[in-house]
Amino acid sequence: MKKTLAWAVTAGIAATCTLGAALPATAADATTSAAVTSTASPGAALDTSRLSPEVKALVDEMLANLPADWQERREAAAAQYGIHETQWADLRNSIINPGDHQCGDTAFRDYATGLRTGIQDQDLRDWLDVFGVFDIPTYDALYFGSESKSNTFGVNGEYTNELTSEGKDLKRFWDINSDDIQLVPMHGREVFSSPQRVARVLSLMFGIKNEPVVQRLAQFVISLVNADPVLQGGDNPLFTFNAFAFSEKGDPNPAGISDRIVMGDGILQALNVLGLGDNGPRSVLAHEFGHHVQYEDSLFANTTLTGPEATRRTELMADGFGTYFLTHSRGEALNAKRVLDTEKSFYQVGDCSFDSPGHHGTPNQRFAASSWGASVANNAANQGHILPSLKLDKLFEAKLPDIVKPDATN
Repeated sequence: MKKTLAWAVTAGIAATCTLGAALPATAADATTSAAVTSTASPGAALDTSRLSPEVKALVDEMLANLPADWQERREAAAAQYGIHETQWADLRNSIINPGDHQCGDTAFRDYATGLRTGIQDQDLRDWLDVFGVFDIPTYDALYFGSESKSNTFGVNGEYTNELTSEGKDLKRFWDINSDDIQLVPMHGREVFSSPQRVARVLSLMFGIKNEPVVQRLAQFVISLVNADPVLQGGDNPLFTFNAFAFSEKGDPNPAGISDRIVMGDGILQALNVLGLGDNGPRSVLAHEFGHHVQYEDSLFANTTLTGPEATRRTELMADGFGTYFLTHSRGEALNAKRVLDTEKSFYQVGDCSFDSPGHHGTPNQRFAASSWGASVANNAANQGHILPSLKLDKLFEAKLPDIVKPDATN
């Protein structure tokens, strides 16, 4: 990917469109037709005639004000900024045998699926997908967000103190240059309550410079988000269901975005609903900071693995690094059993996409990586000593074959 963006959670709900090739965002004056092909459902045409009259009018106005190549522009922007975890349909370069591993549906996936199916107007949901509306809070946090004392985390600010404090602890704990890493929240309703914020994201997504046009589009988007009460004006977890680390380190064409960790309200809501609100948010943040350790130590490139196995390695490493911090006496000093009990449930987000370049590891593998991190912290002869990150990496590389070994039972 052009930008190095590591996703903590990809349940396939916030932005389910599978990306095609990033096409040049060339200018065009013509408008699109009223029926377009959804990339979320290949081959399925979305027809405005199925919408309610009020929503149809808004969608038709959107289509009339967008350039003819708006879908290509949206996909090009997503590729440029790493908004989506790219999952190419024809990429099959994994050598993992799915039959070797335990993998199945989880409560986390059931919750994620319920968010999508819970929207009353499924045609409206599909159009929001196609227009990229579920991506707008992500763009806002990634491109325009910044660390500030006034920032809050969680829909009601309930995680502000916990995450802000942990962010400082993480910087003190790890032996990397971390002064420039910003901790940024991702909110939904706050963004969709501001025509200006929506407009600047739409301008970025579609390359539209005409201010009156982009302002009209912003009003249409806000009206669409408010058209279904289940969307909660943008506070539905669908809009902010993710957390990620971002860095342009080594990028030949940087956009000038600072190193950051973005924490979405939606993932924090999910953790709370599933009974993981105690240590879950801390685990997410510690995992994402683990990615920044990888950025600074150039650990992404320090491997001969390719494709899904390369991604799995870095994700499992971040799991282990995060738990090492959480359970270390000079980190968060949390009880290892409580942390692992939380993570055993939290890492249900582990996936079975063995042939996807975004493969994060199975639930069992992710839990094994976390258990390894806790054991390194708890079994150390000198409990006050923090291992250098490069030393910890060497220990992880030696343990990785054991973490990913087949575990299926016959």
